[in-house]
Amino acid sequence: RLTNDGNQPALIEAWVDDGDPNSTPDTAKVPFLVTPPLVRMNAGKGQSLRIVYTGQQLPTDRESLFWLNVLEIPPKPASKTGEEQNTLQFAIRSRLKLFFRPPGLAEDPSAAAQQVAWSVVPDGKGLALQASNASPYYLTFSKVSLTVGGIAHAAGTGMVAPKSSLRLPLADLHRAAPGAQVDYTVINDFGAGAAYKGTASP
Repeated sequence: RLTNDGNQPALIEAWVDDGDPNSTPDTAKVPFLVTPPLVRMNAGKGQSLRIVYTGQQLPTDRESLFWLNVLEIPPKPASKTGEEQNTLQFAIRSRLKLFFRPPGLAEDPSAAAQQVAWSVVPDGKGLALQASNASPYYLTFSKVSLTVGGIAHAAGTGMVAPKSSLRLPLADLHRAAPGAQVDYTVINDFGAGAAYKGTASP
């Protein structure tokens, strides 16, 4: 659902891509259609977008990730007769994660975040905190930190794909003790952050 909270109309173009930020509606090759693909939204009005799955085969043992693009094109400003008007306009594109979750996955998505295996691994000249995700779901971390000797070291944010691992550099840490505590927050299906604790193996 889109809402135009501005005081002038806008042209909206929407499409789905498979992860290429340079994609366009003409170049994106995905099994989804967005309707309407192009629509005018008047000030104060709303518009619903419908995303239709075309049935192309996707993995059945894990989620697949796509991106919904919503491009807002503002109207050309009117100029007064006899006046030269210099303006700067921006066309704003929002990209939202779109997860395709096949039916029949055995594991509970709400429990996937608790099953992350953490380890401290070499990363160039320093160390990194590695998150191993054995579940069939994507996990998005909005906050991760490793506590060593009573000091919390921020490890940043990121997303780990199903049955894959993600490395988060620990720029200010050069040595980690076994059993260090990991505090992490995962964004759940409702867009809220759920906090968890884990232990990192050396």
